[in-house]
Amino acid sequence: QEALSAGGDCLLAGDACSADEACSPRLRTLRQCVAGDGSVKLGPGARSHCTNAVSALLSSPLRGCQCRRGMKKEKNCLSIYWSLYQSGMHGEEDSYPYEAVQKGYDYVRLASIAADSDVGMMTVNRCLDAAKACNVDDLCQRLRTDYVSACIKPSSKSGLCNRAKCNKALRRFFDRVPPEFTHELLFCPCSDMACSERRRQTIVPSCSYEAGEKPGCLALTKTCRDDYVCRSRLRQFQYDCEADEGSASGCKQGSHAYCLLAYTGLIGGPVTPNYVDNSTSNVSPWCTCVTSGNQREQFQCLGVRNLYLCSTDYRRAERNGASINCLHMALP
Repeated sequence: QEALSAGGDCLLAGDACSADEACSPRLRTLRQCVAGDGSVKLGPGARSHCTNAVSALLSSPLRGCQCRRGMKKEKNCLSIYWSLYQSGMHGEEDSYPYEAVQKGYDYVRLASIAADSDVGMMTVNRCLDAAKACNVDDLCQRLRTDYVSACIKPSSKSGLCNRAKCNKALRRFFDRVPPEFTHELLFCPCSDMACSERRRQTIVPSCSYEAGEKPGCLALTKTCRDDYVCRSRLRQFQYDCEADEGSASGCKQGSHAYCLLAYTGLIGGPVTPNYVDNSTSNVSPWCTCVTSGNQREQFQCLGVRNLYLCSTDYRRAERNGASINCLHMALP
């Protein structure tokens, strides 16, 4: 296998490193360094061992490697990425777990899905059109049927749905079906409560995330960060959806469509967001800040509220007289 250049696929870079006599022991040392008991295994010279391993790996294919959302063995790839990240090899500020999405879809049209949500709503039922379009596409129809079936089927033991199976099927749907189908289903505009409720039910909330009692948002975020995939999806969301009122797209990174992709990446994980009412811009994960005890915790929890989806094309909004706001992922 040929050596990869820096910045490639972490799985392939990891395989190349493991097959190399000089690189393999350094990667093994690095993993011990970031493990909870790594210093015990490495002995009194742990800090020096770790520093030397990182220095040596800086010139290996692992430096700057990334993963692809929905790839085979995604979790394995991300485990390598985060080992490197925790060691400081990737750098704190510009580290980004996923490769940039290739523009294979109609991103101009995608970027307008949530932006002009009021335009033509009374004459065209885009939610109904989205459902019809999915039904005539083999992949969309099959994977949508799969997740709906997984999310509504009761377990023979408990009588409840299998949440893990439901969320796995949801992630498969949003990772594999082209966004011109998934985004139309998820971000179609509604003008009445019946339509809004059908749209809210798109991801079968009763099985995918709702529970008897809402967890605290800080606890939910910790659960997410303890999981390689969720942590990576959340980081992608924070990167692609950082708001910037000076940008034409409303997003600091300049792409509203990438933000929508990052949003769908959170579905099927611990911080799954969904609509809380009939507003296109009012979405939230299933959690609360009420349980945050002291003032510092309350402040941290409310800080989690500052997650934005840059969903408004500002120029389009100005032309149509719409309010110029980013879709705010507000926590209750």
